[in-house]
Amino acid sequence: MSNNVIDAKMLSKMFLSGAKNLEAKKEWINELNVFPVPDGDTGTNMTMTIMSAAKEVSALNDSASMEAICKAISSGSLRGARGNSGVILSQLLRGFTKVVKTNDEVNVQILAEAFDKAVETAYKAVMKPKEGTILTVAKGASEKAHELAVEGTEDIEFFCAEVIKYAEEVLSKTPDMLPVLKQAGVVDSGGQGLVQVLKGAFDGYLGKEIDLSINEESATPVTKNEVQEEADIKFGYCTEFIVLLSKPLNVKQEIDFKNFLESIGDSIVMVADDEICKVHVHSNDPGLAIQRALMYGQLSNMKIDNMRMEHREKLFHENNDGSWAEIKTEINGAAELTPTYLPGDDIPLGDKVEMIDEAASNEPRKEIGFVTVCAGSGLADIFRGLGVDYVIEGGQTMNPSTADILDAVAKVNADTVIVLPNNKNIILAANQAAIMCEDGDEDKKIVVVPSKTVPQGITAIINYVPDVPVEDNVAAMTDAISTVNTGEVTYAVRDTVIDDVQIRQGDYMGIGDSGILSVGSGIEDVAFEMLSRMMNEDLELISVYYGEDVEEKDAEALKERISKEYPGCDVELQFGGQPIYYYILSAE
Repeated sequence: MSNNVIDAKMLSKMFLSGAKNLEAKKEWINELNVFPVPDGDTGTNMTMTIMSAAKEVSALNDSASMEAICKAISSGSLRGARGNSGVILSQLLRGFTKVVKTNDEVNVQILAEAFDKAVETAYKAVMKPKEGTILTVAKGASEKAHELAVEGTEDIEFFCAEVIKYAEEVLSKTPDMLPVLKQAGVVDSGGQGLVQVLKGAFDGYLGKEIDLSINEESATPVTKNEVQEEADIKFGYCTEFIVLLSKPLNVKQEIDFKNFLESIGDSIVMVADDEICKVHVHSNDPGLAIQRALMYGQLSNMKIDNMRMEHREKLFHENNDGSWAEIKTEINGAAELTPTYLPGDDIPLGDKVEMIDEAASNEPRKEIGFVTVCAGSGLADIFRGLGVDYVIEGGQTMNPSTADILDAVAKVNADTVIVLPNNKNIILAANQAAIMCEDGDEDKKIVVVPSKTVPQGITAIINYVPDVPVEDNVAAMTDAISTVNTGEVTYAVRDTVIDDVQIRQGDYMGIGDSGILSVGSGIEDVAFEMLSRMMNEDLELISVYYGEDVEEKDAEALKERISKEYPGCDVELQFGGQPIYYYILSAE
């Protein structure tokens, strides 16, 4: 291949190399977050965003066209976007692929145009772009790309090297653009993530030895319940097939199909482009998945394995401690209904059980529904008690993706779904979900009320009034969140200086809406001082939500101390159960 062009195969290799390099550096990038909190997540969010796209790209064959690769990059990153940095990265990739996809080969001129489109698209996605961030680094790379193209540069190796060199130069100047970066002694973490993507892609172009394999865990958050013992197999049949689509799936069809698969099993992987949809699911009835798939086209490459039988046969033959009747049960297809039997026992064969929540599917359509994001069983119960239909588990410790939000909205049987992100780092993903829902000709609408904290989300839904037009309710809810002051208490994971405040690793920190409010060695003292700096004479209600690591008696002591200090305010104490953050306090 000429040193002056990039073909589809090379673009795929470069993209996967960039994704793998970002994945390798994600913890280092997390450490660059200004606030030394234990949930620094820029590297994680960007990695999970790009790995969502990398999964789709790696699923394509070696002869995939430029258009197919670009579609996989764009759609995969959009659906997998997490956090502000991840959403911005997805928009950069979306803009870049808009230009590249129409060409069989890409030269310097086209690359420069693609860089321009990437930056234009990303800046449009952010309501108030801030310089000194990933956007600034992207803009710098674009300006250098444009300059090289105008100068007549044709050699792509030289072009890439110069663009990356200038992007690193711009990155090094981000502390001069954002004082908070300078004080913390770090460059912008999102910008560093983008530079690592570019450097990894260049390594791929140069032919450096890189493991381009993409595993499922790279793009999927691991939860406490995900890892199972081999013998604890809930769903017995591993089912894989490809659907040769009659026509491309729209956003709603993709979400509906995925939700159906989730209702009958787990370990789901579903990757679709305009022509095919690849499906992997563990279930107790492969026929349900197959029947549903036939609605969308013909099936190919079908493979069904009985995981229980394989495991128990292995135990029987290798360890001589398996039940012969269990293996016979597997052959008769009744394993999920049958306990361990002795030889000679009758083995009951039962009817198939459909695992769809009929109550949810029969629920009447509502005009308005609610989806919210929070971490902690207590907070989730509070939102449900206020009428929220679906709670996405996430927040500071795990920002849900655009796809997570779309999936949650799809499960709410309502014409309009109001989304409460409850975190400033989730608002962009929620807005992106609203745009994708609108672009997909959905039969429902997503409206985002931009709550930045859990207390803001609670206040927003309390201010919702049934039978009032959606627009009026959204305006009232948005106005209400502006009256809420929020503070959160957590601990520092490293030494740093923020807002001229010296912070040591292990210190407790009270973080308010505008920054660090208190630092100390005692949780209660830090929470109390934080609140004192949040208060003013107009505030009447103080709410205290204590986390999973706080004893109720300690929370009661804090409440009593607050009540004595502010006798004119109502003080409410509730169990939040949130991780990482000992207390969330609000004053309104």
